[in-house]
Formats: sequence, C-alpha cells, structure tokens
Amino acid sequence: MVKQTTIASEITLKGVGLHTGQEVTMTFKPAPVNNGYSFVRVDLEGHPVIEADASYVINTQRGTNLEKKGVFIQTSEHVLAAFVGCDVDNVIIELNASEPPIMDGSSKYFVEAIEKVGVEIQNEERRVYVVKDVISYTDENSGSEITIIPSDHYCVTAMVDFGTKVLGTQNATMKGISEFKNEISDSRTFSFLHELEALLNNGLIKGGDLNNAIVYVDKEISEDTMDNLKKAFGKDKITVKPNGILDNLELHHPNEAARHKLLDVVGDLALVGIRIQGKVIANKPGHFVNTQFAKKLQKIIKIEERNQVPVYDLHKEPLMDIHQIMAILPHRPPFLLIDRIIEMSDSHVVGLKNVTMNEPFFVGHFPDAPVMPGVLIVEAMAQTGGILVLSTVPDPENYLTFFMKIDNVKFKQKVLPGDTLIFKCDLITPIRRGICHMQANAYANGRLVAQAELMAQIAKKQ
Repeated sequence: MVKQTTIASEITLKGVGLHTGQEVTMTFKPAPVNNGYSFVRVDLEGHPVIEADASYVINTQRGTNLEKKGVFIQTSEHVLAAFVGCDVDNVIIELNASEPPIMDGSSKYFVEAIEKVGVEIQNEERRVYVVKDVISYTDENSGSEITIIPSDHYCVTAMVDFGTKVLGTQNATMKGISEFKNEISDSRTFSFLHELEALLNNGLIKGGDLNNAIVYVDKEISEDTMDNLKKAFGKDKITVKPNGILDNLELHHPNEAARHKLLDVVGDLALVGIRIQGKVIANKPGHFVNTQFAKKLQKIIKIEERNQVPVYDLHKEPLMDIHQIMAILPHRPPFLLIDRIIEMSDSHVVGLKNVTMNEPFFVGHFPDAPVMPGVLIVEAMAQTGGILVLSTVPDPENYLTFFMKIDNVKFKQKVLPGDTLIFKCDLITPIRRGICHMQANAYANGRLVAQAELMAQIAKKQ
C-alpha cells in the first residue's frame, strides 16, 4: 500500500488573481494525514477553512469556485491540479484573498514550488478508490461527457471541439500521473476573443495580461475592441499572429488548449477528496461537467464505502476460539459478546459473534420483536478491540479494559436472531501506554449495521 504524502516545508508565492486583479500571497504548508487539500483565508477573522470538496462548488463561471459558510475560494483548479500531479495528498493552502494567483495561467509555478520544498512520506496508508464499473456524467445542454473506466492506474484523456477554424478539434492524454509535470503542468488557460470582450465588459479578468492567458482570435477585431484590449493589457500595440492568437505568447504545445482542459479535469476531480484509480475520458470537458461528475463520483464512493463489507471465510480455522478469547479477555457469559477472532495484525482485528434467540438480552429487549441492543453492539466491538490492545502485553489475564471515549456512533441496520455479526476494528493511531484509539465497524447480512470511534485503555488489575 502507498503511504500518504505532504510537502516537506512551507513555501510562499505571490501574484495577482486573474478575475479579481488583487495582489495575493499564497502559502503552502504541510498538513497532517487525512487532511486532504484545505484552503485557509488568513485575511478573514478566525481564519476560516474551506476544504477542497465537490459539495462546496457554488458556480463554475470561468473557474471552479467554492463557498463554505459565506467564505469563498475562486479558481481553485490550477493549484489542486499541481498537488495531484506532484503526488501530494495533504496540504494547507493559506490565502490572503479569495483567489490564488494566476501566475502564467498554468500549474507550472505551483509544481516548481512543490518540487523546491520536496515531498514527505507520512505514516498512514493512502485512500484510493478503485473504479470497478463504468461511471459517466453527461451535460445534455452542452453535450459534454465524462466517463471513467477501470484501469490499473490514474490516467486522463481530454477531447475538445470548439467548432472554430482557429482552434477546432484537439486531444490530449496523460498516461500516468508521472507525466503531469513535463507534459501538462505548463499548459496555460485560454480564451476566445468573443469571450474576452464579454469578460472585459463585465469587469472580470482584472489581473489578465498576455502572459497568463492564450487568446484565440475567432472573429474580426474592430478598432474599438483593439483599443480596449490595449488598455486592458497595458500595451501600446497588439497584433494577431498567423496561428490565430494574440502576440507576446508562444504556444508551449501545438495542442496546449486540450492539455489545459486536461489540467482542469485533474484539478476539478481533486474535489472528490480521494485518489482515483481509473481511466478518465473527458469529451468537451468544462468546469461545470467536471464538478458535476466529481459530485456524482463522490456520492458513489460514499455509498460503496458505507456498504463495503469485508469478506471472510467463516469456515476457516479461527485465529482464536472462545477458550483462547476467555484466556485474554476478563469478560464472561452472558457479557462475553464475541465468539471468535478471525484475523489480527499490529493495526487491526476482526471478530465474530453468532446472534441466537437464546441471548439473555432478548428476554426483555422487545421479546415479541427481538432486536439486539445497539449499546451491546458497541460493547462487542470494544471487546474485539480489547483483544488487539491486550495482545500487546505479555500477561493479558492481569489487565482490564476501560472505555475512555466513544464518538460518532451510528446504527444503520437492525441486528436480529440468526444474524452473524462481523466486527472490524482498525487503529486510528498507534497503541501507546495501553491506549487504543480505533475505528470500529460491525457488519451483518452483507451490510454495515453499526460504526463507532472508540478509545479504551488497559489497566493492571488491583
């Protein structure tokens, strides 16, 4: 399994926001495991945090814009693409404005900053969603479509068709994330002249100049438009090159527009919040279809994680039978609530309980409609975790286990007589000083029935 990563130290970049025209200071900082990408507005009281999450997307006009509790982040995609492209999982992005600096309109300078400080491996496995089925999203209005299919790694193909003579049809492919730095990251944002006129008329692209956006000239330029462009870009003279773009720029790639659209796909899909293993095929991608697909994928992942049930061979010889369990745990019937230990490592344990009508709690807990009490399911998960923590001492029979904290308890399904309960407990942090902090899940009939975050401590018997 691949470990999570963060940057080795903080680094600051300064520039101008493309649409706001504001001077921006942006600092990348190392983040703890499972943090993901989070923006922090240091210019606002309380330094509010906006996580890079698809559920916070509010609009996709000229960029992917996030909002949480009235706090905004604009044009997030180029920064996020850089972190995905550099294989970094956890970063805090501090900003003193709502929009990251546009730099040259690509991810190049963000990648260079990440490489300058380096990447640090963290002590936690990376969460990866492995695509097993074809998943698609289509925008009926634009005809844009994104599909992801199974693959042994993350790769992206972008196909664009703008229906203009100056640009026409282009394709770009990233065969693996290792290609992002050299093949994709320097591809700059672009605009058509007719779009540029509308943006200028609406007071946008205040930070724009001919060094951070490729402008494709798809119409005749009137004298008034040329004067407006000179004024907006602070130039005495602007001309159109034979390849149909405004001057002062040389294309980095013949298909730079398609490569930038691919860059946007990588950045927008970072909002899913988990690494993806699959092949993305984006036909006429844009921020709206990208983020709608990210939201759909995010929902699918959450549903699958909620219903994902580990598969174990219940006929296999158990790691511990009831006698071995009683040699470790101080509990005894009727309060011993696990029958077997199926699996155990340094960081997890799996236990089993066969629920029968003979359970003593069914005598009083809805005798006409017996349901296993939820608190006893939590207790059974704790006993399973107790096996893990007690296995770290040479004389477990001389110790007792006590709850310290129970958080985020959820009961999903009823547990009835005849069910076989599987308990899986994974350490959230390593066991220290006899304290065990774990995520516990209980499964029955192929479904998650309960979950809780548990903390317990073992103490020597007096």
